[in-house]
Amino acid sequence: MTGVGRSAEQVNDEIRALWAGGQLAAEDVDRYRALLVEWAAAVHAERAAGEQQLAA
Repeated sequence: MTGVGRSAEQVNDEIRALWAGGQLAAEDVDRYRALLVEWAAAVHAERAAGEQQLAA
């Protein structure tokens, strides 16, 4: 985890839960889009943190 917000894994779990029925419900589309943005930010932050650790 990055220390800010949720980890990419946690966000991914919520994304998977939205798709649990095999289809995304129409009322979940906006939440899904927001989760994708959150997931991408978490992945970016986790990669940056990993690179900082390697450089140290």
